[in-house]
Amino acid sequence: MTPRRKSWWSFVPYDSDERRRRIVARRAGPLLVEGPVDVTLEDGTIVSSDRFCVALCTCRRSRTYPWCDTSHRRSDRPRQPEGGAGSDS
Repeated sequence: MTPRRKSWWSFVPYDSDERRRRIVARRAGPLLVEGPVDVTLEDGTIVSSDRFCVALCTCRRSRTYPWCDTSHRRSDRPRQPEGGAGSDS
């Protein structure tokens, strides 16, 4: 059995004053993060939310980025035929 290598974050000391956050990753949707949160953007800007759970956009289509506005739902999906799934037109 080979020993497991430690990740870089395993060496970061755990601050007992901070509680762990749960993040839920969805395949075709946002990251759901237990709040409150501070998010640091690429340009260094920090945005905050005091909500108990926030949805962080992963598709970059959101008009309220970094917060999800469900724009991922309007992606290029195949459309259903006019008569429904089982019609013989």
